[in-house]
Amino acid sequence: MTTVLISGASVAGPALAYWLQRYGYTPTVVERAPAPRPGGYAVDFRGASMTVLERMGILSAVEEKATRMGTMTYVKESGKVAATTSSEAFSGELEILRGDLVDILYNLTKDSTEYLFDDSIVSLDQDADGVDVVFESGSRRRFDLVVGADGLHSNVRRLAFGAESSYIHDLGYYASVCTVANHLGLDHTGQIFNVPGKTVGTYSARNNTEAKALFYFTAKDLTYDRRNVPAQKAIIEDQFEDLGWEVPTLLEGMRTAPDFYFDSISQIKLDSYSRGRVALAGDAGYCASPLSGMGTSLAVVGAYVLAGELHAAGGEHVRAFAEYDVRMKDFVAACQKQAVDGAMWFIPAGKWFMKLRDLTFRMMPYLPWRNMIRDMSLKVGNAIELTTYETASEDRPQPPAVRRP
Repeated sequence: MTTVLISGASVAGPALAYWLQRYGYTPTVVERAPAPRPGGYAVDFRGASMTVLERMGILSAVEEKATRMGTMTYVKESGKVAATTSSEAFSGELEILRGDLVDILYNLTKDSTEYLFDDSIVSLDQDADGVDVVFESGSRRRFDLVVGADGLHSNVRRLAFGAESSYIHDLGYYASVCTVANHLGLDHTGQIFNVPGKTVGTYSARNNTEAKALFYFTAKDLTYDRRNVPAQKAIIEDQFEDLGWEVPTLLEGMRTAPDFYFDSISQIKLDSYSRGRVALAGDAGYCASPLSGMGTSLAVVGAYVLAGELHAAGGEHVRAFAEYDVRMKDFVAACQKQAVDGAMWFIPAGKWFMKLRDLTFRMMPYLPWRNMIRDMSLKVGNAIELTTYETASEDRPQPPAVRRP
């Protein structure tokens, strides 16, 4: 087997394409958007994912685009500081804006991978030897394997596994992020304001030339059109319009933001990440939600493991997919648990817990376990032992060696 269709050109898709072509496969990536999607909030790398970046030869490129964020400050409505947290609590070992990471991965793979932009998969028909694919554009092609790397609301998962409702687990929160002016003059730092059940914040980006605005809130089963941005912005307005601090200014920036993201905070839980010749990677297979801080790490590690197991199995997808399941299960479980545990700290349900959290953060630098948050995050990030898969054919181009500092 040599041809693999990957749906999704964000993180997991291009990362998988890189490893597949390195092992001698011919990957094709289809993406609904007309080009790689810009924007998005900062994403983190911890533990094993740092090793994967190094093995891909892009660690230095990611470091060059690192946000280099410092502390995050929790503030009261008046703007007075309530507590401050270390950079590791929010930024991991290495943090980069999602759009910058997408550019790096696309540039890494565009010369060795076929990209089909402005298109998507309409149907999949598997048989013993391959998968017949019909695209929205009307074209029909056949591939040996298909991988869904198309996010939380995966089209491939719906076609091959069934309705999303069978696998999605809502955590009871919604989140929005957009680019706004850095009106507070933040210098590689950010501020967060809470009321019970709601969190709003802003942090500087692109060397302080702009900022990101964050809106998180508690709600159950909101009904909205995922493609109707004005309606989604109206939801944010309704949820946050009565709050003080800098919220009115951030809402004003949201109205004219050049980018906007809104979605439920949910997880995907599956017994297996494959069905026949179709597999899933990244959020499509095991979304841990933004509250985990591990979504991007899961994506690049999952791509590495999936491609590596296919290579190790000599293309025998049944054996490779089974090993992929085994190797990823505990890592996925640890990352998803971190999201559930962290939610009560980031979006407190009551004022008493807000006060407890702030007191804990104020005391942390003076306690023996002051590095607890960093150590716990690193433990989760290393909750998988990476196999060193046999190197591909020597005559295939290999990335330059990169040493971690």
